[in-house]
Amino acid sequence: MTNTDNPPAADSVPSSSRTADTVGGTAGGAVIGLDIGGTKTRGVRFEDGTAVADESVGSSNVQNVSREEAARHLTELFARIGGGAVAQVYAGAGGIDTDDDAAALAALIAPHVPGARITVVHDSRLLLAAGGASTGVAVIGGTGSAAWGRNALGAEARAGGWGYLLGDEGSGYWLGREAVRHSLRRMNQGLEPDELTTALLASCGVDHPNKLIALFHSASTGRRFWAQQARLVVEAADAGHAPSQELVGQAGRDLAGLAEQTVRQVGIDGPVILGGGLGMNVPRLQESFRATLAAAGIRDVRVLEQEPVFGVLQLVAEQAEQG
Repeated sequence: MTNTDNPPAADSVPSSSRTADTVGGTAGGAVIGLDIGGTKTRGVRFEDGTAVADESVGSSNVQNVSREEAARHLTELFARIGGGAVAQVYAGAGGIDTDDDAAALAALIAPHVPGARITVVHDSRLLLAAGGASTGVAVIGGTGSAAWGRNALGAEARAGGWGYLLGDEGSGYWLGREAVRHSLRRMNQGLEPDELTTALLASCGVDHPNKLIALFHSASTGRRFWAQQARLVVEAADAGHAPSQELVGQAGRDLAGLAEQTVRQVGIDGPVILGGGLGMNVPRLQESFRATLAAAGIRDVRVLEQEPVFGVLQLVAEQAEQG
């Protein structure tokens, strides 16, 4: 963790706990929570512990969009929720793996909240806090995937979160890509498009599976586009399409694997809290997730019931207690 009060050596800190913590603070000001995902940035302004503004804009994660686009989205967000007398900004974002990652995001936020204390952490921390837990394992199943955990002694561990080129199994992007692979395999086998392929072709605006190859590698599509196709797999699974059911089940098993690894590393029994767009909204995936963990002896498993950004107040309170 990088803290200007007492900064530790960078190499002494696990990558799962990288933060930027710039100390300022406006007495009596608001607290702003940011949840910065691969698809959108959500900002909530809290005054006296109450949410008074809640807005969403496009992603401001520089691993998913350009620095210029990230800055533009943050400008739009702060115009909606207000800057001014802000005591603290607490931001969670995917891909915060180094001190430099955290500092770069903090630098984009700082012009909007002069004098405020800015803390940037990996977004899985928000999820755990939003689940009402200070220790446990948080699992993100959204555009990407990752797990992060902490025990009562403060030891931390993380699994996944490597990005779509290296991992993100069980994520929306993974499901979208697997839908393409499913369609291309059927094409190579001389089979007619099935219901998943037909839905995918319509969504992508092409008339033959072969055209999915060029589209997938095209600059006109990217991680977010293919993650959005995950809904087609979920809908097909719910309609009884067996290959889609297997894909959704595998996504749950992959996310459970991240959770189990993290649980073992920090030496706890739970809780394991599942969040993210897929994790919170796809019952079939949740069932697979729970069953896989139960088979591994992990039974304190919960699905997040509120958005991660609402964990910010708990994190700010814990930070104040630590000084």
